[in-house]
Amino acid sequence: MTEPARRLYTTKSDYAYDRVREMILDGRLQPGEVLNQASLAQEIGISTTPLREAMRRLKGEGLVELDAHRDGRVSALSAEEARDLLEIRRSLDPLAAGLAAERRTRSDIAAMRLAHQGLESLPNDPSYDQLVHHRRFHAAVYSASHNDMLISVLDDLWTKADRYRRMALQVDRGQEARDRKAHEHQSLLDLVIAGDSAGASALMREHIDTSLGAQAAWRLKKHTD
Repeated sequence: MTEPARRLYTTKSDYAYDRVREMILDGRLQPGEVLNQASLAQEIGISTTPLREAMRRLKGEGLVELDAHRDGRVSALSAEEARDLLEIRRSLDPLAAGLAAERRTRSDIAAMRLAHQGLESLPNDPSYDQLVHHRRFHAAVYSASHNDMLISVLDDLWTKADRYRRMALQVDRGQEARDRKAHEHQSLLDLVIAGDSAGASALMREHIDTSLGAQAAWRLKKHTD
């Protein structure tokens, strides 16, 4: 996938951060894969200094691990992290949806409708842009909650969760399941716009319980048992 002109970069480190992060999330860099910083810097067309800065940021997000020699690896997936993510999101996503239904403004509704346009359930091998679109819709719902701390926490969780979504998609979930998720997104939008806090919260909890993240957590736990 070619690099779209998503934004202007103020520093080479920002550029490196976005490029490596994208390569991790779209599967070009696999969990556990060794990262040689000299080779990686050459691949994306920068020097190693801004790449090292970017790698430190990615380490802070839990996406990479660095060793004493400045090389490193993509963080592995684990049953424990998948479980932790699922437990937190089962509590916080329904809270955000319920608050969004109570507090959404006209501009929030416009933003949610715009983010929902063209949204499709993730295919087996989602592109980075498809992952971004999926995130954009949920982020619009989170934003409508007008709880800055909650929005920040959920935003921090999303990047880690995307790696588990990709892992779950290695097994074809079928068209019926994809259609069901698409229907849930539409229903969630309708409930938030209608101001149905209890309904939005309940639907979001169901959405998380049957999510790709939940499937990944189950598969990883089964593998370790």
